[in-house]
Amino acid sequence: MTTRIRYALVGTGSRAQMYIDAITAAHSDVAELVAWGDTNPGRLDWYEKRVTAAGAPAPARFAPEALGTAVIEHGIDRVIVTSPDVTHADLVVAALEAGADAIVEKPLTTSEAGVRRIAEAAERTGRSVTVTFNYRYSPRNSALKEVIASGAIGRVTSVHFEWVLDTAHGADYFRRWHRDKANSGGLLIHKASHHFDLVNWWIADAPARVFASGGLRFYGADNAAARGLGARPDRGSSDSPLRDAFSLDLREDPTLKGLYFDQEAHDGYLRDRDVFDPGITIEDNLSLVVDYAGGASMSYSLNAHSPWEGYTVAVNGTAGRAELTVVERGAVLLDADGRVVVDPSARPDAVAHEDARPVSERLVVQRHFAPAEQVAIPEAAGGHGGGDAVLLREVFVGRAHDPLGRAASWLDGVRSMAVGLAGNRSLETGQAVRTADLDLGPAAVALEGGAR
Repeated sequence: MTTRIRYALVGTGSRAQMYIDAITAAHSDVAELVAWGDTNPGRLDWYEKRVTAAGAPAPARFAPEALGTAVIEHGIDRVIVTSPDVTHADLVVAALEAGADAIVEKPLTTSEAGVRRIAEAAERTGRSVTVTFNYRYSPRNSALKEVIASGAIGRVTSVHFEWVLDTAHGADYFRRWHRDKANSGGLLIHKASHHFDLVNWWIADAPARVFASGGLRFYGADNAAARGLGARPDRGSSDSPLRDAFSLDLREDPTLKGLYFDQEAHDGYLRDRDVFDPGITIEDNLSLVVDYAGGASMSYSLNAHSPWEGYTVAVNGTAGRAELTVVERGAVLLDADGRVVVDPSARPDAVAHEDARPVSERLVVQRHFAPAEQVAIPEAAGGHGGGDAVLLREVFVGRAHDPLGRAASWLDGVRSMAVGLAGNRSLETGQAVRTADLDLGPAAVALEGGAR
């Protein structure tokens, strides 16, 4: 009989669902959810019904600050961290020091101090930390990695990377705890760490210098006033006549209602704040120039209020060029009542749309003095462009031989964060920032050359 690995999970918001479902269903033969913790007991109640309905026993409960004790008491092998970003360092360190390995949602943490603490704990304990960079496993992103690694376009000289978030998904970061940079590190840390990790992995290099420009130019009270939007509702889940297409009503989605709206009495957290509130401290438009240790450079842009969602990547090399274009959603539309509807290719949930199949994806390679050739991309379904299912199998079942090296360690997490950390410092100072000047402690080894 196969011995099941014993897991604890901390943070039972919406992102925890894919891990909980994987343990209780597809990977229940090798994994067991033994204990879990959250600051909101109502969310644990909601998930407990889901777990027991799947035929699994209800996990033991613990307070997040007692994670270390829970690891020891319950004989936990691995801890999955899906809590708000600012809490990652405390929880990862507690897991490692109690004798468990850690699996953490990106980003690794939000600050230089957090990076140092995780690096020191990993070095001291010898335990492993895995960062779940789902997008590496998406067939389209793997296909681009294969093209670059094959040498088809020669040595990479530059990358242009544009990512646009639409007014359903992008707006959501300005409703939630992410809107406060102290909680999330801003979109350069929380969201763009996905993108920076892809580039680091695609070109097998480490970031060396970052210059950033950007600001809050669409969301927030000042921008709303400048456009003459007038009075705004306090929240989306209300019957206020001020509600509009930017207002998210949690009551209309069973999961959002069950996890957040119905649990507000426990902690007062509002998941549906107005995106044009005062006090939002993150940016919605960002542009970066990133120089890499190996000599390549990247121009990067992120926009969080686009009418469509997706990304374009162009990789220039000494022998040619590769271009990947992905439309994840072609439009955010309104029905006759002014309510948001989404493309038929996407889920009817306008928030958790990353589970949608892309509207279109196209990878083209063109060598010098040769016609363009389109590269076939294997079809995939599921979250993050088909990456979630593959990643979950690797997390729970184990790593198969993978010449693309898609598994990400905490050192990869540091490299992706280094761009965001340096970018945030550049936004503050107006100067280019060398990643070597970040105070990362033992984690600085991640920046000493190319991918590991």
